[in-house]
This record gives sequence, structure tokens and C-alpha cells, in this order.
Amino acid sequence: MRCFKAICLKGTALLILAVTYLPGAFASDLPLHAELKEALRIAVKENNGGFGFHMWATVVDRDGVVRAVVFSGRDRGDQWPGSRVISAQKANTANAFSLPEFALSTANLFSAVQPGGSLFGLQESNPVSPEEAYEGSSEKYGTEKDPMVGHKIGGVNVFGGGLALYNREGKLVGALGVSGDSSCADHNIAWKVRHRLELDYVPAGVSPLKDDNIVYDITNGISASGWGHPQCSPEAARIAQEFPKTHPVRKRKE
Repeated sequence: MRCFKAICLKGTALLILAVTYLPGAFASDLPLHAELKEALRIAVKENNGGFGFHMWATVVDRDGVVRAVVFSGRDRGDQWPGSRVISAQKANTANAFSLPEFALSTANLFSAVQPGGSLFGLQESNPVSPEEAYEGSSEKYGTEKDPMVGHKIGGVNVFGGGLALYNREGKLVGALGVSGDSSCADHNIAWKVRHRLELDYVPAGVSPLKDDNIVYDITNGISASGWGHPQCSPEAARIAQEFPKTHPVRKRKE
């Protein structure tokens, strides 16, 4: 086959671009669909202080691109349908407002965005893209071919269930969002899923133990730290407060 230089160079460039921008090219540390689904199913079976409902989970990379969407039930209708997009919002939020050296969970944002809070109005920024959220066949939702995969969903969510993901080198590689139960149970499930995936090398945060765990310090509507979240149930609060013993964040290797 004859090949003119300019055409060959152009073809080579296109091939390089195609390989470079394949979904997951910059997300080798993030879980595959099957890994995320298994981790979610295991966490949902445990006591999380909520209703025991089935859940949705979404993972985004550091650019906010959706890499995986899963559900824990047998069918997409076994979970709240609205929680699919909420899980993506939570993942986007935790990624968008965490830094390489400082993590903020979506639970940490609840008090800060209330009227008079230090981040009031944040919840109105970065809206969800409805075109990306609801395109495609519903039959593909939660599968490897979920229409959100490969797209930036956007959205800001300010209650429990979203956590940044840090690999063993301490690099921020994206975030996880979980939705489908009470907001406190969502946080607990997300925490367990992240721990099982070994993406919880959290560098610092606003909790008393300097990580991104949920903070329960609201009294008479006021958070003592400014980062508090309402308590959904005593059981959910107890589970989260025991995470330093049961599911501690990992320390990165120096």
C-alpha cells in the first residue's frame, strides 16, 4: 500500500490521540465495573445504620469523567432510580472539592453550604448536565455500557455518600459516590467500599482525626466545627465513629 508522508503522519497522530483518550487511559488505579459492583454488594449486605436498601455507585476520574456506574440489586429498578444521578453528583463533588493533600467528603459540606455557612451557594455551582445524565437506553443503566461512562456529569451534592479516592502513593485519582439509602448510611457504605478497594490513603481532612469522615457535631442547628452533618440514626453515627478501628484510612508509603 502506498503511503504519502503527510497522510501517514496524520494517521499516526490520530492513532496516538485515540489510544491516549481511551476511557480509563489515565485511570489505571480506579476500579473496573466488576470490582466496584462486588465491593458495593458486600458493603450493602452489612449493617450501615440505614434502611438496608440497594444502592447505586459511581466512580469518576480526576478530570470528573465517569468511569463506572453500578447497582447492588438484581435489576436497575431495585434501587431508587433517582439515586443513579445522585451517586454521580456525589462522586463529582468529592473530586471537585478535594485536593492532593486535603480531602473533603460530601458529608463534610452540609453545614458549610447552609445560609450563613462559609460555603453558602456552593450547591448551586457546577450543575448536572441533563444531556449526559439521562441520555441513552435505560436498559444500560448500571452496566458497563451506562451512557454516563466517558462523560463529565457535573453536579454538586452536599450530604453523605461522596469520597475522594487516593491510591497507595497518596495520589488523588478521582472519587466515589454512593446513593440509595439515608445520607448517613450512604456515607458509611461509601467508606466501606473505598476501604475494600484500597483507595483510602487519605492525606488530611476536617474531621477530628484529620480525615474526611462524617462529622456529627450539630447542636441546635449549629455545627461546632462548621463541617457537621445531621445525625440520621444513632446506629449510623456509631458505625461511622468506629471507622478508625474497623475501617481505618491507610497511610501512604514514604
